[in-house]
Amino acid sequence: MRKTALLIIDVQSGLVSGAHNEISVLSNINSVIEKVRANDGLIVFIQHCHTTYEPLMKGNPGWQIHPSLHAEKHDLFIDKTASDSFYETRLDKELAAQSINQVIITGLQTEFCVDTTSRAALSKGYAVTLVSDAHTTGDSHLGAAEIIDHHNRVLENLAHPAGNIKVITSNEI
Repeated sequence: MRKTALLIIDVQSGLVSGAHNEISVLSNINSVIEKVRANDGLIVFIQHCHTTYEPLMKGNPGWQIHPSLHAEKHDLFIDKTASDSFYETRLDKELAAQSINQVIITGLQTEFCVDTTSRAALSKGYAVTLVSDAHTTGDSHLGAAEIIDHHNRVLENLAHPAGNIKVITSNEI
């Protein structure tokens, strides 16, 4: 039997405001939270702790998990300082301690932390599912919608001997 953890990456007050499809992405993440909880999965909130960008400095209002998310006290909360949620964090150890072998990935920002964590999880041997309508970003050198679509397509077709990243919608979870 596959044990599942939902990774909710950087859905922090200082990042969400103005993100592409902000309201629907938050709603879709909450939908996935409820589905994973109903199946006794682990809910993991990952928070970026920036050292120079004030809104994301640990403890500041922007660093807090977005208030619309259905976080509970017994959920797991992990701090990170890199785009890779596994890099120098306790995430892998916590997942191993609970015999987790599948991760579902949601959050911000698509082209940075969502992409990097998806690839790292696959390389660590986890079965990886990316929820295509539950991650987002803002406009940069490309429009946010283009960035999201690009990453959904690229990650789904990533060549890796350990397997592939499954990309599905929140309704398909």
